[in-house]
Amino acid sequence: MPDICGCITTVADLDKAIAVAGQVALYEVRIDLIGTEWRSIVGELPRPWIACHRSPSEGGQGSTDVSERLASLEEAVAVGAAFIDVEVAMPDVRNRARQVARNARLILSYHDFEGTPDAQALSDIVAREVQCGADICKLVTTCTSVDDNVRLLQLYRGVRQSELVAFGMGPMGALSRVLAPLHGASFTYASLADGHESAPGQLTVGHLVAFYEGLG
Repeated sequence: MPDICGCITTVADLDKAIAVAGQVALYEVRIDLIGTEWRSIVGELPRPWIACHRSPSEGGQGSTDVSERLASLEEAVAVGAAFIDVEVAMPDVRNRARQVARNARLILSYHDFEGTPDAQALSDIVAREVQCGADICKLVTTCTSVDDNVRLLQLYRGVRQSELVAFGMGPMGALSRVLAPLHGASFTYASLADGHESAPGQLTVGHLVAFYEGLG
């Protein structure tokens, strides 16, 4: 079974997260969506988890203050986060993010809510994430065609499999969400239930598990 990351977006998701513990490899805790109550749930999680405090400029609801976002991620590492997710566009990201991630793996992420760049631009983004010290490179675009999905999946040819998570958002991006782990993605993201999506076009854990089981 490919690795699935279950996204926790509200305190009410905790019961759902525990219920799918046998179907997911890890969780993403969206600090920016949950709010200060995130601290009350992470100690109950039965799998490793990613701490993410997403900025408004990249689709989140977190603070616009970089230092405030980093402080929450540093606190998350102190209470057990195995990964932190930081936008590669953050100023001085290499030094600031690596300092926070001393005891966690660093995911550097890029989001495009308008479309999917050409193949060279996609490769350049991944190269920048590697250069800035990413343990895992994350690249998420918006798909409007099958070709957009194909360009994203072709990225896995040039990057070590354990270093990349790339897929598309929106209804047309579902193809790359499902196929990414089969092409070498470290994992793919899924919501814990319908209506609890953390990004457009996100499938549920149940849908992904049913699909992968159908493939045998």
